[in-house]
Amino acid sequence: MTVRLIPCAAIAALAGCAHYSPLPLPESAPLAGSARELAAAPASIAPLGVEDVVALALANNPDLKAARLGRDVAAGQTRQAGILPNPSLTAAFLPLISGAGSVPGWNFGLAQDVKALITYKSRRRSAQDAEGQVAADVVWQEWQIAGKARQLATDLIMGARARPLYLAAFEQLQDRNARLEKALAARTVTLSDVAPDRVALRSARSALDTLDQNQLALRHQLNALLGLQPDAELRLADKVDLPAFDAAGIRAGLGDLPRRRPDLLALRLGYAAADENVRQAILAQFPDLVLGGSIASDNSKVISGGPDVTLGLPIFDRNQGNVAIANASRAQLHAEYSARLAATTGEVGAMLSEAEQLSAQLQVARHDLPAVRAAADNAQKAFATSHLDERAYLDLVSNRFAREQEVMTLETALLDRQIAIQTLVGAGLPTMDLPAEPVEARR
Repeated sequence: MTVRLIPCAAIAALAGCAHYSPLPLPESAPLAGSARELAAAPASIAPLGVEDVVALALANNPDLKAARLGRDVAAGQTRQAGILPNPSLTAAFLPLISGAGSVPGWNFGLAQDVKALITYKSRRRSAQDAEGQVAADVVWQEWQIAGKARQLATDLIMGARARPLYLAAFEQLQDRNARLEKALAARTVTLSDVAPDRVALRSARSALDTLDQNQLALRHQLNALLGLQPDAELRLADKVDLPAFDAAGIRAGLGDLPRRRPDLLALRLGYAAADENVRQAILAQFPDLVLGGSIASDNSKVISGGPDVTLGLPIFDRNQGNVAIANASRAQLHAEYSARLAATTGEVGAMLSEAEQLSAQLQVARHDLPAVRAAADNAQKAFATSHLDERAYLDLVSNRFAREQEVMTLETALLDRQIAIQTLVGAGLPTMDLPAEPVEARR
């Protein structure tokens, strides 16, 4: 048994074989219980700003962690494509069993597949471009995660700022409704007098409940994005800190966007890899060719040797199927890139126009708000001196709350649209890991 193991050990040592090590799957969900347990968590316990949340998302998002490991797979494939094919070694020992011979026979041969060498450079360039495509896809996914983190954190902060307005409107209507219910019980007012207030109170309670439900859903989404447990506490700042939004600069840079967007670069790299696959398929039409040499001795000590050639005859298979597949794949990627390129500029341009519309509406709402507030303040003074009935007073105050809520809603919508635009153009987002242009373009 020991004798048999010696050749195996020698082969393993020469080949430099890798060793197996187990990688067990987790038994429980790998979710952090608090923000302090996250990677790249700030040392202080101060509330997190929007960009702090973005940094945590980029460092801890579970999907990003898995996607980044895909780059290692692509790097391994590139390495494999850069390795020359091994030559083939054949040997035989033929003991003499019967006949006129006097010694055992033997033979020894060495051969190399020439066809694999012909497609070597093209295969290597294709693998390099494919690796770059994976890297660009990872950066594009980072942009999406960062944009989602910005939006969730911004919506949570804006929702927290809007809640006091919703609560104040509800409490005001609740107080009036309580007085009216007592008056109805004392039969000093009729049911028709109380009914509108009941409807308004239910509407205010529904708006407050909807806001709270939305805030909880947003918090759960943000915790999932960061790899936190659903109910983990995450303290956020009370102000939104976002990169400066420059609509004019974004419009001016739309022409250069195809060279900066990771998804478009990934498609270009994928197209370059597909183009190399077409070259490979065409080169692979070269007949299978194996060159080598051998030496042999027969049972009468006659030794002979010489070159060996194995040539495939391209009678049935001329690689025409693979050529057709490679051409169709390249054409499909060409169409996908053209479609994405056409949609990119239009998408950003449309969002910029929508942001301008929201900005104009917000300016009008902000312009009208001081007058609405002044009317509510005057109504409060008039009601205190019995110069205004309670119904008119509540209508004017409720109108102020509604206009303030409208302003908050427009502010949130405008911020969400600006975040979406900045995500599409990569404002303040990572680009250091973006790969270079396709190999053929660099050549």
